[in-house]
Amino acid sequence: MSGLQPYDVLLLVGAALWGGAVGLFVPRAAYRFSVDPEEPWADRCPKGHVIGGWTGGRGSGRGSGWVGPARCRECAGRMWWGRMYGPNTPLVSLATALVCALLAAATGTRPELAVWLLLAPLGVLLAVVDFRVQRLPDVLTLPLAGAALLLLAGAAVTPEHAGDWLTALYGALALGAGYFVLFLINPNGMGFGDVKLALGLGAVLGWYGWGTLLLGTFAGFLFGGLYGMGLVVARRAGRKTSIPFGPFLIAGGFVGLLIGAYTA
Repeated sequence: MSGLQPYDVLLLVGAALWGGAVGLFVPRAAYRFSVDPEEPWADRCPKGHVIGGWTGGRGSGRGSGWVGPARCRECAGRMWWGRMYGPNTPLVSLATALVCALLAAATGTRPELAVWLLLAPLGVLLAVVDFRVQRLPDVLTLPLAGAALLLLAGAAVTPEHAGDWLTALYGALALGAGYFVLFLINPNGMGFGDVKLALGLGAVLGWYGWGTLLLGTFAGFLFGGLYGMGLVVARRAGRKTSIPFGPFLIAGGFVGLLIGAYTA
């Protein structure tokens, strides 16, 4: 840590503050997206009171809060702060802050850091939703892929970037195609949402080259496999039990991205 310069500290603190602030708005969106495929996005608290908006604010319903999953005032009677529901807001905010700070530490002041900081909260949101309902909504995965390629195209024309946009494009196509093959082979083990998620992960990892892409992909399968084995050993699941794979793909991609950014 003695080698840190003042601007390095400012960069880390700024990234952490950004992640923490944006992370406050993730839980409510996660709550609203955490429904079965045939159901509309959730617009009420667990007891049926209307919640307004996706990211906070009172909206049109009295059950709305300011940030996070909202605090339902009707559920809590006269307590002005209301009762929390959905994902834990401080925990999600802290996790997002940590993710952003680590990305800043690995990437430094290179222009692609702005891309990682913009995409990181979306990755956290996808991980939370998939853990809750084993679903990766198209409205999140497809914009992730498009935004990754578009934003990286902007980073590619700025000085001092450390990646390659064409490799990012090829990485998105290659990883998406690879996951599609796995989906065709075993649709019960690999959801089509994972295939769409792979497009965005392939773009992000491909930015730093094929080695980073392979590393991040391997890490995702490793994390998922270890989690599944842990459940089996703990007798909380069987060999045929379905588990959410998206969070581990995202975690593996995050690890690969950190290593790729640090070594670039």
